[in-house]
Amino acid sequence: MINAVITGVGGYVPEDKITNEDLEKMVDTTDEWIMTRVGVKERRVLKNGEAMSFMAVQAVNELIEKTGIDPASVEGLLCATTTGDYIFPPVSSVIACRTGCKNAFTFDLQAACSGFVFLLETAANYIRSGRYRRIIAVAGDMMTSITNYTDRTTCPLFGDGCGAVLVEPATDDNGVIDAILRSDGIGLPHLYMKAGGSLRRPSYKTIDNNEHSIYQEGKVVFKHAVSEMTDVTAEIIERNGLTIADIDWFVPHQANMRIVDAAAQRLEVPLEKVMINIERYGNTSAGSIPLCLWEWEPKLKKGDKLVLASFGAGFIWGAIYLKWGYG
Repeated sequence: MINAVITGVGGYVPEDKITNEDLEKMVDTTDEWIMTRVGVKERRVLKNGEAMSFMAVQAVNELIEKTGIDPASVEGLLCATTTGDYIFPPVSSVIACRTGCKNAFTFDLQAACSGFVFLLETAANYIRSGRYRRIIAVAGDMMTSITNYTDRTTCPLFGDGCGAVLVEPATDDNGVIDAILRSDGIGLPHLYMKAGGSLRRPSYKTIDNNEHSIYQEGKVVFKHAVSEMTDVTAEIIERNGLTIADIDWFVPHQANMRIVDAAAQRLEVPLEKVMINIERYGNTSAGSIPLCLWEWEPKLKKGDKLVLASFGAGFIWGAIYLKWGYG
């Protein structure tokens, strides 16, 4: 069986920031309240009229430069996002065009905050098929574009960012070893955007009612996120004959610091083995896990065992067990 391995990582976060001090001027909140409940000190925001594709192009270009590949050799470029530039065409086609990946097939995948986990397994399966040898998987979101900055419960959470990985056939036993992907559909009323799709099309009413931004029932989401992420992580570890002590890095979706803390405690993973960047970037949705890999890349060693775990709207969640391929 052909295995698929990550052979490079690129990333991008905008320079501009929204700090907790900035939010104190927008809504009834404080730095102490935000840090206690969500653990975010600042989040990046994309300005100057740019969109999701801008961040993705920067991440993919960095990936191409670091790995030294010819962009024309990329056979597929897949993108996980909730905040594409347009409803159509897929933003992946825009990214491929602007990065010189002129021979790549493209499509977008929408799995909310679980986007990267679902995307990585999809990219790995193209490699495992034997028909493709070079796939770029890019995941990220411009969450500030769908955040309501009059809602004190959600506006401290979200930021903008994007990461990309190169996936190729493995020449050893490293790579994406296993994946468990799940969804149950019960999360619809608890975390979604009320309008903008075909069910509730844009109108003056939906705009006036702020229905084109994130709606979240925090307590319900917190309960399910901790439970589902920890259960699927424990399952994939056991299924592969491992223990928590065998895992070098736990990479959870950066939804909320309290969720990350609770998941780590329930799994009994020491925090020094958990990748955490939410304090500086906030919840970047599909971008959070690849941005962790991007930041921690210098610390990763060939053969390191990683478990990536995610949870998102729907509800939809999953975990991937992989062995790092370089470093």
